[in-house]
Amino acid sequence: MKALRCNEYGPVTNAVVEDLPDPVPGEGEVLVDVTAAALNFPDVLIMADLYQWHVPVPYTPGSEYAGVVSAVGPGVTNVTVGDRVMGSAMTGAFAEKVISSAAGVTVLDDRVDLKSAAAFSVAYRTSQHALRSFAHVAAGEWVVVLGAAGGVGMAAVELATLMGARVIAAASSAEKLEACRARGAVATINYTTEDLKSRIREITGTGADVVIDPVGGAYAEAALRSMAWGGRFIVIGFADGEIPKIPLNLVLLKGVIITGFTMEGFARNQPADSERDLAELMEWLNTGKISPLVSASFPLDAGADALAMVAERRAIGKILIEP
Repeated sequence: MKALRCNEYGPVTNAVVEDLPDPVPGEGEVLVDVTAAALNFPDVLIMADLYQWHVPVPYTPGSEYAGVVSAVGPGVTNVTVGDRVMGSAMTGAFAEKVISSAAGVTVLDDRVDLKSAAAFSVAYRTSQHALRSFAHVAAGEWVVVLGAAGGVGMAAVELATLMGARVIAAASSAEKLEACRARGAVATINYTTEDLKSRIREITGTGADVVIDPVGGAYAEAALRSMAWGGRFIVIGFADGEIPKIPLNLVLLKGVIITGFTMEGFARNQPADSERDLAELMEWLNTGKISPLVSASFPLDAGADALAMVAERRAIGKILIEP
C-alpha cells in the first residue's frame, strides 16, 4: 500500500509517499480501506514533535478517516467485511489502508457519505464536549468562537447554533467569516482588523457567556476580558503556537470559570458523558442536522500540500486526503 510518511521531525513539507507492506489485522483488529482522511492541526504539531504526546519516527500521520472494512482479525464480532466505518487514532490515517481496533471504529448509517464521516469525528466531538459537557451552553447565550473557520471552530459554530446559542465567530479574513455566517453565526469579528474585546462588548452588551478557544495566543486574554460575570472559558488547544499566560486576577474579578480537556482524558474520566455526547452527535449526523464543511480534497501524492494548507491556516472547515 501507499502511505504518507514522516521520517524526521520538522515542517510538513518533509512528508513523502512510500510503499509499505499491506497491514494484517491481529486479534480484535480490523483493516479499513481508506476512502478519505481528514487533516487536523495536531497532525502538524506531531510532525514537528511539538504535541502533548510524542510519536517516534518514522510513522504515518493522520488521525481520522472513513472507509470500508476489508478484513477482520480473530475475535471481532461487532464489525464485518464490507461495513462502511469511520475511526480515529493518533496516527496512521494518511494511507490506502489503516489498522484499527474493532472498538475504535463506528459503523455508519447508510445516509452518511464517507467524506462527511471522515471530516466529522475529531472536530465535532471536540466541539460537542466543549459546548455540552464543559460550557453547559443554554439557548440564548452568547458564545464566542475563536479560530472559527477551522475544523473545530466551524463545528463549534454549527453546534452552538443548533443548541440555540447566539454565536459570534472570530477569524482572520472576510472569506472565513462569510463561511461562519453561512453556518449560523449571528455576528463576526475579524480580529486582525478589529479590537476583539471591544467588539464582543459592543455586540453582546453584557459580555460573552462562553468562549471556545482552540487557538490560544494573544487573543485568549482579550476574549477573557470581554466575558460576562460567571462566564465559561473553554480551552481546547493552542493552534497559534503560543500558550497564553492568563492573569488570575481576571478570574477573580469577573467570576469566570476557565476549564479545558483532552479527548482521551474526557473519555477515560467521564465515559458516560462522552457516550451521551457521541450519541447526540450521531443522531444529528444521521438525520442531516449537521454536515461537515469540506473545502478542499487532495490525492495522497499531494498530502504535503494539504498539510501546508492547515499549517499556514489557509483552510476553511476541513481538508481531506483521498488515498
